[in-house]
Amino acid sequence: MRSVRMRILATLAVLAAVGVGGWQLLPSQGDSDKTIQVGTTDAVTSLDPAAAYDAGSWALFSNVFQSLLTYEPGGASPVPDAAASCGFVGHDLLTYRCTLREGLTFPSGRSMTAEDVKYSFDRVKKIKSDVGPSSLLDTLASVSADGLKVTFQLSSPDATFPFKVATGAGSIVDRTKYPADGPRTDNGVDGTGPYELTAYTKNKKARLTPNGNYKGAVKDTGRPVDLLYYADANKLNSAWKAKRVDVATRQLPPQVLAGLNASDPGRRVSESDSAETRNLYLNTRTGSPLHETKVRQAMAWLVDREQLAAQVYDGTVDPLYSLIPTGITGHTTSFFDAYPKPDTEKAKQLLTEAGVTLPVRFTYGYGAGRGAAAAEAAELKRQLEAGGLFKVTVKGYEWSDFQKRWATGKLDAYAVGWVADYPDADTFGAPLVGTDGTMNTGYSSSLVDHLIQSGREYADRGEATEDFRELQQAVAADVPVIPLWQAKEYVVGSEDVGGGQYLSDGTGVFRLWRLTWI
Repeated sequence: MRSVRMRILATLAVLAAVGVGGWQLLPSQGDSDKTIQVGTTDAVTSLDPAAAYDAGSWALFSNVFQSLLTYEPGGASPVPDAAASCGFVGHDLLTYRCTLREGLTFPSGRSMTAEDVKYSFDRVKKIKSDVGPSSLLDTLASVSADGLKVTFQLSSPDATFPFKVATGAGSIVDRTKYPADGPRTDNGVDGTGPYELTAYTKNKKARLTPNGNYKGAVKDTGRPVDLLYYADANKLNSAWKAKRVDVATRQLPPQVLAGLNASDPGRRVSESDSAETRNLYLNTRTGSPLHETKVRQAMAWLVDREQLAAQVYDGTVDPLYSLIPTGITGHTTSFFDAYPKPDTEKAKQLLTEAGVTLPVRFTYGYGAGRGAAAAEAAELKRQLEAGGLFKVTVKGYEWSDFQKRWATGKLDAYAVGWVADYPDADTFGAPLVGTDGTMNTGYSSSLVDHLIQSGREYADRGEATEDFRELQQAVAADVPVIPLWQAKEYVVGSEDVGGGQYLSDGTGVFRLWRLTWI
């Protein structure tokens, strides 16, 4: 989930009024302690890393917590953060060991030890929150601690485990402040990240102050930042236009993003390709109106991604034809190969073969206030109801309610954005289509599970490409999910704030410390 791309594939920096060299200007001494206001529509599900697996929560976690590993900007391999060193023991990819940095301290002043690391991983697995990241640690069998050394024993070979350690799921908490068997429910955070959370109002504001005791991969802990949360894209846009925020990201309305250009005065715009995707997930369980494979295949014949990208998103997203997005090794066009263009007759033929009553009726849920989700739902309803084959009941839900509904199988279909957890195609496998995956469609395929596991056994990640290709073909045939589009990443800032182009790069890290006054 959580932020956005494998790496920056292309970047457009628009520096109105000042010119390209302005990015390199140093902050003035007088502005060094002035708070930078950052606006977003991403919501925070929980302040506890064991109870949140979404972009908004993980963006905050990457600033207030440390993981053993992290990513340098644009990097594809994790580097030490809370750890001094990490590596596999032996060649079987079953044992992974890290040694902590010395001198790491929690806000209370207590020193971090390997016991805190063990506790943090163990509680994610034990709590196993419906909306938490426990599924990301599915190959973790046990953790042991000895002084500053922590050892992870895996249940099966997993070359991607270091990537997972570097995510929000690997956030290290103070074991004296977080309960072992349930999420922490107050507004406190006890981490060792580049920032301290000094004030928090849910759905409103997170106040972040540079952590003077931080030790890790980040060299400069940055300026004070207020993260301001807006209920929808239009409210964020209003705040931006009224200059109540200095930086706006994730996400302004599509028509606003589409209208950005180099001649706009008083703003800086970073636009880059992204590996963030959005998919339509289908409930495959017995009893669901979408249980039959041919019913789901019929839906795949009706979805018009080109129309969706053009009409709803004004060309600010790209049509996506497979589970793994463009720019990530292993990407194919499996859905285009199987369903090259909308075809009502082919959809009708499949429904006839399935022996279902027409129209097939089902519910479609989405997160209310999440970008253009409402307009997208209306367009998908129109497309799927073409020819009288389906009858779609659409309903938007508040974000937390929406998460719980899909996590407990209460929706027939639901559209959700997916932000890469780490820069590897594996992040689009087990969480999305693996048995007991995060998206909870009820889908289970022995072939898909085998390909997911097989792909993890290659230390050289390029060697897993064929497994990923076969996986995407299997998903296009079974259709537990219909890929819709691939996002572009936009960050808009005022002319006196630099560093917006470094905020996110698909490694799951949201680098607020890179923002600076110029």
